Amino acid sequence: MEVRFPEEPRFPAWKIPFLQYVIALTLLVLLAGYWRLQVKDHRKYVELSERNRTRDLPIIAPRGLILDRNGRVLVDNLPAFSVLLSRDGPENLSQERIDGMARGLNLDPAALTEQLKQAASLPRFQPLLIKQAATMEDVAFVESHHTEYPELDLIQVQQRFYPKHQIAASLLGYVGDVSAEMIAKTGSRYHPGDIVGKSGIEREYNSILAGEDGMRRVVVNSRGQEVGSLTTIEPKRGHNLRLTIDLDLQLAAEQALGNWAGAIVALDPHNGQVLALVSHPDFDPNQFSHHIDPQEWNQLVDDPAKPLMDKAIQAQLAPGSVFKIVTAIAGLETRTIHPNFTINCPGYVTFYGHTYHDWIWVHHHGHGSVNLHRAIVQSCDVYFYTVGKMLGIDKLAYFAKHLGLGSRTGIDLPGEDPGLIPTPGWVEKYFHHKWYAGETISVAIGQGAVTVTPVQVASIIGGVVMGGVFYTPHLAFRKELVKLGIDPPPLQPRRFPLEPTTIEAVSQGMWGVVNEGGTGGRARVPGLDIAGKTGTAQVVSVALQHSAHSANYKSNAWFVGYAPANDPQIVVATLTMHSGESWTASVPIAASVIKAYFSGTHSSPPPTAAPPAPPEMTTVAPVLPGGARKASAIP
Repeated sequence: MEVRFPEEPRFPAWKIPFLQYVIALTLLVLLAGYWRLQVKDHRKYVELSERNRTRDLPIIAPRGLILDRNGRVLVDNLPAFSVLLSRDGPENLSQERIDGMARGLNLDPAALTEQLKQAASLPRFQPLLIKQAATMEDVAFVESHHTEYPELDLIQVQQRFYPKHQIAASLLGYVGDVSAEMIAKTGSRYHPGDIVGKSGIEREYNSILAGEDGMRRVVVNSRGQEVGSLTTIEPKRGHNLRLTIDLDLQLAAEQALGNWAGAIVALDPHNGQVLALVSHPDFDPNQFSHHIDPQEWNQLVDDPAKPLMDKAIQAQLAPGSVFKIVTAIAGLETRTIHPNFTINCPGYVTFYGHTYHDWIWVHHHGHGSVNLHRAIVQSCDVYFYTVGKMLGIDKLAYFAKHLGLGSRTGIDLPGEDPGLIPTPGWVEKYFHHKWYAGETISVAIGQGAVTVTPVQVASIIGGVVMGGVFYTPHLAFRKELVKLGIDPPPLQPRRFPLEPTTIEAVSQGMWGVVNEGGTGGRARVPGLDIAGKTGTAQVVSVALQHSAHSANYKSNAWFVGYAPANDPQIVVATLTMHSGESWTASVPIAASVIKAYFSGTHSSPPPTAAPPAPPEMTTVAPVLPGGARKASAIP
């Protein structure tokens, strides 16, 4: 009997090729992954692996010093430490760990938590600056808690130091730590711990002062602790910057302004160099050299006296009677009037159905018969009301703008405001009504909508007494900027030619303001030949001033003076806010600054010599003469 054994089931033939394909595909995937890791993304993963064992710590470049014109230090550096928080380690930053670090470094835990949340989108290998200008207690905490908080590091920095504290603070500005967003920008040159200029010269010339940071690469263990050092790139110190400021004159101007809120600008009209620039009240920029306390910041921001405002370039206020020089120039240049043009001032005048009073009307009388010279000396409002009506707003605005008002002077400080010269077009654009002729009367004496800044006042008067040659006010020496690779604007002045007879008439008038019993008599200093013009600008109506008796309702007081009168070497514009009449505060302040200038290292002015006597007064009917000399150029 034949025995049959059951056949074993045969392996399906189709499965063998299938398994072969699967194996081949698997090998291809593995090979592709190997190629990607070892070839395509090789550099990426090498860098990631390096970050697991190395850490780059910045070496902050010291900022350049800021010096006065004689090389004396205005801004310096002090060695300090800052605390960095690294986020590339294996540890998770739990709230408990964040609170512990914050307590140890005397930080607000909520603020540190918020800082970490805001930085969540930034690269994790980028450390965060969590405390600038660390105290010795902070340094001790970081050093003694390396095991507990290995993500904390110390870097040495140069803390900005302002040895004169509040002196020239608005001019110099302050610095602050660079934001995390600025660091994360593509191509950014900033690193944690960097400081940048936030205002003033520190901001305007930050690229010169900042320098180039270095770097220290260290080896860390698995806990992020430093165990060795690899390479070091030394930082490049920032360039020093010498300013045109004279520290002695700056100190004298600061002292002269005292407790008044306001500003002083002193410049050389021959080249536009700013010799002193004061803004009160001021702040101490050392507050910003480390992370300023929120309470201190709020006090500065909420202070009604606005200490963070540089009033020399940002206080846009009515100039008052200083503007009468502009009105006089417009009248003379267009031949609307001539120096002998004379009117009778009873203390008031009526135009367009409205009565305009002279400042002297408080004594219930007028100035009597006045020509241009006496009108400038006594600051007769009625005279300039009349001239303003004869000129009209278009001619007034034309000359004001070409003399330099209503636009920025171009001084090398950030945030300069332009002031305002009102025109019919401006009124129609912003107020949607036509220009009323009565508004011209107010503009003619520097009231109404017209506003200027102290630096503008110094600049235009300097240009006028220089014969229509206007140099741009500046604080840095152009030749030194060129050596540092900066291309500043040329020193070529802006010219607005004025007739010699015009310059002579207004110069004689401003000399008389100080030396012929005028409104600026308190600026007279024996041995100095000072000329100038006062200006008292109301901030509210006279009735409200008398009824409210509030210091905030007192007028703003201006005075701009220069010396010597026959060859000006210095022009000083002063503004005292809410001080009342100009002769009570602004006039003696300017005189003190001019006196300090000539009593210092500067050459003494020539002996006082009275200018030629003004022409005798003759009565001329107040009508517009024909044949304006610049009719083709005037709107």
